Amino acid sequence: MNIFSGLEEIVEKDYPLSEQTWYGLGGKADYFIRPQNLNQLKDVINRCSENEIPVYALGNGSNILISDKGLKGAVVKLTGNGFSNKEYKQDKVTVGAAVPLSELVLECTKKGLSGLEGLTGIPGSIGGAVKMNSGGRFGDIGTVVEEVTLMDNRGEVFTKSKPELSFDYRRTNITAPFIIDTTIELTESEPERIMRNLKEVWIYKKNNQPLNTRNTGCIFRNPRGVSAGILIDRAGLKGERIGGAVVSEKHANFIIAEENCKSEDVLKLIDKIKQQVKKQFQIDLELEIEIWD
Repeated sequence: MNIFSGLEEIVEKDYPLSEQTWYGLGGKADYFIRPQNLNQLKDVINRCSENEIPVYALGNGSNILISDKGLKGAVVKLTGNGFSNKEYKQDKVTVGAAVPLSELVLECTKKGLSGLEGLTGIPGSIGGAVKMNSGGRFGDIGTVVEEVTLMDNRGEVFTKSKPELSFDYRRTNITAPFIIDTTIELTESEPERIMRNLKEVWIYKKNNQPLNTRNTGCIFRNPRGVSAGILIDRAGLKGERIGGAVVSEKHANFIIAEENCKSEDVLKLIDKIKQQVKKQFQIDLELEIEIWD
């Protein structure tokens, strides 16, 4: 019996996940599923639950490292108009989880809505950005999020609003596997002023981060009061290489995947960095990226 009978248009078997990640790494998934609307997503979740199939929620693949062996289970990526809506009401916007963060930042800038320009240059979807509270030295998305619509692992839809929502450094208290949409409250301002701020942020990142390389953003969270990149640099690890994985010379908290790189190369380099920083500074680095294996 076909577990996903009737859903053949949105289900692919033995799908190469490297095609869906910024790293361009990772093996195959048993199932790769792209629901177009809430009903399809609920149907997929229920069928996976009934057949004890693990479910992985994938956004734009910008913050994950997937094993070379691939994944046993179903990788679900929200696509289509059902998850790409944007609804503006004065200084608030409700935006679907599949919308790229970069698209929303630019659109809000043009509409004269300020509050997201500090997130320019951060890859990923709205859903992924909210789930991990994406941000940096110019602010994080949690400061402007008012409400999220979620789906749990039983396919039930519900909402969470502040102050029930909690945002911390690269963490939230959202445990539901799927964010459906997010309501964000911004501030009205002159588009030209917002654009100037956006450009300043972009120039800073262009000068300080290896943007035109295969990477997945910062590998490690910053320990309290110190930059992980500075610790890695001081440990003498800029340019350190294992196989096709190399620590960026521009920003030591980035690992670049060069030609013929494997996920295993990145994992080994991560372990080496953690060991060296622990040895030299007695600090345990925590991962900011997710590792799926």
